[in-house]
Amino acid sequence: MLNNILLGLETALTPMTLGYCFVGVFLGTLVGVIPGIGPLTAISMLLPLTYHLDPATSIIMLAGIWYGTGYGGSTAAILVNIPGTTSSAVSCLDGHPMALQGRGAAALFMTSVASFFGGMVGILLLMIFAPTIAAYALGFGSAEYFSLMILGLVAASAVSDGPVAKALAMVVLGIVFGTVGIDLYTGDERLTFNILEMSNGIGLIPLAMGMFGIAEVVSNAQTGAARRFDRKSVSLWSMKLSREEVLRSLLPMLRGSAVGSFFGALPGTGPSVASFFAYALEKRISTTPERFGKGAIEGITAPESANNAADQTAFVPTLTLGIPGSAAMALMLGALTIHGIAPGPKLLSDQPELFWGLIMSFWIGNLILLILNIPMIGLWVRLLLVPNRFLYPAILMFIAIGTLSLHNNTFDIWLVAGFGVLGILMRWLNFPAAPLLLGFVLGPMMEEHFRRALLLSRGDLATFVERPVSAVVLGLAAIMLVWGVLSHRKAKAKQAA
Repeated sequence: MLNNILLGLETALTPMTLGYCFVGVFLGTLVGVIPGIGPLTAISMLLPLTYHLDPATSIIMLAGIWYGTGYGGSTAAILVNIPGTTSSAVSCLDGHPMALQGRGAAALFMTSVASFFGGMVGILLLMIFAPTIAAYALGFGSAEYFSLMILGLVAASAVSDGPVAKALAMVVLGIVFGTVGIDLYTGDERLTFNILEMSNGIGLIPLAMGMFGIAEVVSNAQTGAARRFDRKSVSLWSMKLSREEVLRSLLPMLRGSAVGSFFGALPGTGPSVASFFAYALEKRISTTPERFGKGAIEGITAPESANNAADQTAFVPTLTLGIPGSAAMALMLGALTIHGIAPGPKLLSDQPELFWGLIMSFWIGNLILLILNIPMIGLWVRLLLVPNRFLYPAILMFIAIGTLSLHNNTFDIWLVAGFGVLGILMRWLNFPAAPLLLGFVLGPMMEEHFRRALLLSRGDLATFVERPVSAVVLGLAAIMLVWGVLSHRKAKAKQAA
């Protein structure tokens, strides 16, 4: 291990590699702050640059963009309730209420600390348990993945304050939106209504930007909500946290890091699923769940640590199995194959300087991000001082630019507007948006694994309970569902009393 660490440092500490690592994490932060662009666009734009770099430097720069967006993505989510990336959508729930209370700087400070902590835990696990985690993830079949998705969708009901039935209804609606497009197995069009652009499915960015961004702007403009902040609330001194808040953040960061490390190592899940799970877990085990959604510090630290831990361990299936867990990871594989390197179990032995150089660069990149982000908190929080008449049109402009840059298709703009209308209606009717987003993300994967498991078992549904891991996960989902219903009834009775 010591020899591997020294080999990695020898690769990561060269001036050229350090420079490109800084470029990657800085661009990642910047891209994360701007809503709607995301790491995929930035990595795609810089991929041609890797033709002229050595493999280790290329992957280190692209990786910096990947986990750098985890830091920057929460900035817009907390300050203006628009997630810069999908995985930072959960930070809207408690981060934005803290900003409205004049504590935006404190929220961003804890976001940086939790992100750094989660990243460190993820890197340690990646160093120590990479082969074991890879073998464990490889042992999961379609039945186990389907059960995990069911558990995730049931856990999504814990994200909302309202009745479990409303949350599950939003999960189902999210799954329906996720099934729009061409069926992978039959080639038939589903729910496209003969609209050509719908055959490619609904994009995640238009849905997230409409549900969170447009709905937030219109809702605030309609109510005439004025954001009045004292200039003292955007100073470095305003980042100060009480001793109680610091103590309340420690265990959530540990649990969030554990959740993120687990889901990051599973192909096809990643930071978005991990952050939702971490938030749901904290809300379930909290003795005062009513604080969540109103500025609870645990609602920020748990998903942020999970998000960045998953960012690091996402490289486990990508590098050791050659299985990308996301489109961004697929681009990482593309960058390696350009240089004639085949990711897989032999990468650790055939290319040790690349693998360990990448891991050592994670330490350096996360430290750069922490040093870079904390002094910039005062700058970001000053966005709150911008008058609404200037801020709201600017937000709408960035949403339009970010959405249009995905496919250069104006149809995506109409999708954003449509989901914005839906988001406004859901706010009026007190339907939660977060479960819909998770249903949209997990629904297609759940359907794929469900159908694949049935193909392998020749149509036998018993396969989901005959496999031990799948049966245990489904049992946990059932317990969580019953617990959620009973908890809501108990809270309703207590409120009535």
